[in-house]
Amino acid sequence: MKNLFFVFALCLSVDSWAGVFKCTDATGHTNYQSSPCTVEHKAVQMNTKTGGSIDLNAVERQQAAEAELKKQQSAQEQAEQQAKLDAIAKAKQEIKSQSELTQTLIKQNPMQFSAFAIPPYDPDKLPAQVKPFESRLADVEKFRRLAAQKALASGECQRIEADELTAKSKLDQLNFLINCSSGKTFILNEAELTPP
Repeated sequence: MKNLFFVFALCLSVDSWAGVFKCTDATGHTNYQSSPCTVEHKAVQMNTKTGGSIDLNAVERQQAAEAELKKQQSAQEQAEQQAKLDAIAKAKQEIKSQSELTQTLIKQNPMQFSAFAIPPYDPDKLPAQVKPFESRLADVEKFRRLAAQKALASGECQRIEADELTAKSKLDQLNFLINCSSGKTFILNEAELTPP
């Protein structure tokens, strides 16, 4: 008798654990079944213990909405990451362009520039003095060239030996030290090198 009672109790608990599904088709006909509803039915899972129900279609829609939101967020993050990479690549290209203009000027005027007067800065290996100005490196390269040209135009400098960013530079006001072969030095700031 105990065994029969145990088997009966086990069957009851398995049936209630499996769940009951309330399925309503397009015509409004409702039936209750132990297996999930098919696609053409409105699916509601009934809890036989509590009497509560869960609209499986609503759950599915919510899960689909959450998946779509995650997909959109992932796409946005990827787009932002790509935009950052593009900005870095564009900045490096601008730095390279400015450096090439300076090196071309030096090669075309060997009497006015020593070969290493304005060595280009490598964006990936910046000196400690230049590192704080990394975001303005293209401007640094451009103004180094302009500072050298201004020193030469003064008539007091026949040949540029060195042209570097000074320690007094600030992010919004770059300063440059130009050493000439005659021993004359120039300190020029960004404002003096920017056309009015």
